[in-house]
Amino acid sequence: MGNRAGNRHTGPKCIAILGPLGSGKTTLFNAILSRTAGTASSSPQSGPQSQPGETNAQAMSVEAGFATTRFMGESMTFVDCPGSVEFAAEAEPVMAAADAALVVVEADDKKLPALQLVLHRLDELGIPRMIFLNKLDKSTAGVRETLKSLQPASSRPLLLRHIPLRKGENVIGSIDLALERAYIYRKHAESEIAPIPDDEKARELEARFSMLETLADQDDQLMEQLLEEIEPPRDAIFDDLAADLRSGVVTPVLIGSAENGNGVLRLLKAVRHDVPDVTQTRQRLGLDERDGAVLQVMKTVHTGHGGKISIARILAGNIADGTELAGAGRVSGIYTMNGNLQTKVDSGEEGETVALGKVENAHTGDTLSVGKGKTPQLARQVAPQPVFALAIAPRDRKDEVKLSTALQKLLQEDPSLVLEQKQDSGETVLGGQGEMHLRLARERLMRKFQLSVDAYPPLIPYRETIRKAVVQRGRHKKQSGGHGQFGDVVLELRPLPRGSGFEFTESITGGVVPRQYIPSVETGVRDALRAGPLGFPVVDLAVNLVDGSYHTVDSSDMAFQMAARLAMKEALASASPVLLEPMLKVEVDTPSEATARVTAILSQRRGQILGFNTRTDWSGWDTVDAMMPQAEMGNLIIELRSATAGVATYRAAFDHMAELTGRLAEDALSGKGKAA
Repeated sequence: MGNRAGNRHTGPKCIAILGPLGSGKTTLFNAILSRTAGTASSSPQSGPQSQPGETNAQAMSVEAGFATTRFMGESMTFVDCPGSVEFAAEAEPVMAAADAALVVVEADDKKLPALQLVLHRLDELGIPRMIFLNKLDKSTAGVRETLKSLQPASSRPLLLRHIPLRKGENVIGSIDLALERAYIYRKHAESEIAPIPDDEKARELEARFSMLETLADQDDQLMEQLLEEIEPPRDAIFDDLAADLRSGVVTPVLIGSAENGNGVLRLLKAVRHDVPDVTQTRQRLGLDERDGAVLQVMKTVHTGHGGKISIARILAGNIADGTELAGAGRVSGIYTMNGNLQTKVDSGEEGETVALGKVENAHTGDTLSVGKGKTPQLARQVAPQPVFALAIAPRDRKDEVKLSTALQKLLQEDPSLVLEQKQDSGETVLGGQGEMHLRLARERLMRKFQLSVDAYPPLIPYRETIRKAVVQRGRHKKQSGGHGQFGDVVLELRPLPRGSGFEFTESITGGVVPRQYIPSVETGVRDALRAGPLGFPVVDLAVNLVDGSYHTVDSSDMAFQMAARLAMKEALASASPVLLEPMLKVEVDTPSEATARVTAILSQRRGQILGFNTRTDWSGWDTVDAMMPQAEMGNLIIELRSATAGVATYRAAFDHMAELTGRLAEDALSGKGKAA
């Protein structure tokens, strides 16, 4: 393949910071701002042109935080994405616009499945990435041993760029394998350059040769030089490192301690030199710069004073204030962000990340353009299936309209929330990716919109049916002066196979029920099915009108409706009514090591295990199939996540209704359908 020196990429860059929960992403984010701004930074609000990300009471990031800064004359936007799987959707629109991902990890085998979730998604999107092995000062494991344990989580070879320099048990610095130079760490300050100690040279040479061997897999000239024991030019090594990162054939690994600011400068230099800018990202995404300006909306924020703000990356072209974005609206203000302060600018340049004011029809994840042609959507446009849901209602009924408006804004900010209006129960159900996800949504309703809401488990859509056939007469007769009311019907009820629904037929002979009244009989029957003797809608039965009588003067549509209702009420009560509960087909994705725990959890919740298989295209993961009562699903995700270090998820779909009897049926009836 030969030497692959490429063009330097010097335009504004955008890097997504990803990684498992608790790996130190926000700490690294702050350390980067501190190093580039020259001042200490304790929160995502510090540093130049930053947009803070929200955290919960446990200081866990729950939404993407943005910071644009400069390093060695180049503009870089870093986006701190949440590590919890509950908030993983925050990263989707960010990754759609990012040039590369910076994945923060630590030497913790328990977090490997979470790391695999991140890396697998980057594989699907084809995004270049590098790894920052964090908390080196707290780890007793060797770096190369750690890489061996991390490698199964990555489909790409992990390429070690640095090795630690130790003094006894303490890490005091690092050795750059490309530069063959040692760096002595200084807390929150630039490292001190030093020669490689004599007793470390053999270890450095071994690690460096391993790095060069990996690079040589893509570079024939470098392979020849290694075979002939010729020292390759340093510039060629750096070109190979950059080329292999950009093409995605390797994942470089850098080391340090974000908490102490160690390794941050080396990381920034690698980002500056190796990460592509928007030019190559546009090629990867299949965008043609000749199509005009294109933007990716990475975050929507509704502010109390400034209205709606859309944080977007300009992937192609330039955007001026007042520009009309196709289908989204007119830009009313372009801003750079500095904490909670906004600095208005006249335009945004290609590659920059900016805040757009009041683009009312733009939503998080949208890809927008200036041209009239159809713009391909770069981020997932379908929300992930909810795994946790709550019915919500305003504490003050006069706030119902206000709540509806607030929820629409909340969904614009967070597309992974799903809102559903239940027709049967009249409930407003908010679905999300976990308990914390919905707790945060409720907190935002209170904080941002001054709305207090009650939340409770949604009603389970129980049904009832009959077990035996019955024949029942219903007669409605009323005389109150003048015209009376008279309707008389005989109905035959019989059960149908599960899932058949409802059938109405008639076999009237001799005109005992005039034709014009038969639709009224059906209306009365259907009305009676809304709530049977157990209190739930009645399904899976057939009703046949077999006989009846009428009065030439007193019969009417209403009278026959009433007669049908009376007949149905008596018939349903005597036809052995039985409760039906919804059963769901559930697929649980879990690390293989937790499969036994997952199957036990499902079985304890009345789940019928149908089997499990290796998860398609996932090494070390299984998919467990089960049939589960919907009543047992309410907080299932909490237990599954607890058993799998926070990474399990599931998909569920309605399968059938099943009879529920005995104590379980009594509990369901006494709870009026509330979820367990």
